[in-house]
Amino acid sequence: MPQDDSDWFGPESATFGDRVAGARAAAAMTQAQLARRLGVKKTTLSAWEQDMSEPRANKLSMMAGLLNVSIMWLLTGEGDGMTGPVDDAQINPDFTGILSELREIRADMRANTERTARLEKKLRLLLQQEALQQEVL
Repeated sequence: MPQDDSDWFGPESATFGDRVAGARAAAAMTQAQLARRLGVKKTTLSAWEQDMSEPRANKLSMMAGLLNVSIMWLLTGEGDGMTGPVDDAQINPDFTGILSELREIRADMRANTERTARLEKKLRLLLQQEALQQEVL
């Protein structure tokens, strides 16, 4: 199902990392500049923007202030923040379609990752139960 591109950073369109990167770009800061202001390594900030990890509450609060967006917007895409890239008018329509499809794929991958984790946990519990039953026999 195609996404509505009127809100690039909404809950269904973007991740936390997308919103951090977008707000950082809108604030005309490099990763190194924002990382320095937050007191973290550039690799840490990069991991946040790539959705490999998330900041602690104190860094999240500082980041929201530095980027002039709300904490809620960074986390969910709702609240005071941005609706699209600063240079939205310069984006080729072909790229917009590709970006939308990539967002859909990312959402599907996230859902499949969560599904895989649930199945893995279920299998682990079943294996533990099976081992306990074998010990009883």
